[in-house]
Amino acid sequence: MQNIGPFVEYAVFGVLIVLSIIALAITIGRLRFYKSVQPTRYTSRARLETDLTHGLNIIGSIGANAPYIGLLGTVLGIMVTFQTLGSGANMDVKSIMVGLSLALKATAAGIAVAIPCVAINNILRRKVREHIATFDEAHGH
Repeated sequence: MQNIGPFVEYAVFGVLIVLSIIALAITIGRLRFYKSVQPTRYTSRARLETDLTHGLNIIGSIGANAPYIGLLGTVLGIMVTFQTLGSGANMDVKSIMVGLSLALKATAAGIAVAIPCVAINNILRRKVREHIATFDEAHGH
């Protein structure tokens, strides 16, 4: 069980890094689209809203679930540390603290991914509302 400790850490951090890259890519794409979109050229409010919100649920989902992925890493890391301790392996206090601190890094990483994703999601949704307001004004709604 002790051998899966590094795997757990790499897996959790790997997933969080991939999710961060996905969120960043969607954010860049959305910001580029929002700069170029002309809401007054749309004839359908529903079509405009669909085009504006494309991908935002993914960013929101990453922001909502990243802390849980980090927490999962923490729980697994603590389980590995306790399993190693319980198996009779000679572990000193330093080894135990290192194992627990590595486990807690996973929660911190999950929160570090979630906070910007939630903020970005809110910013992008605000831009969606602004573009929809422009559409409504142009079309007398």
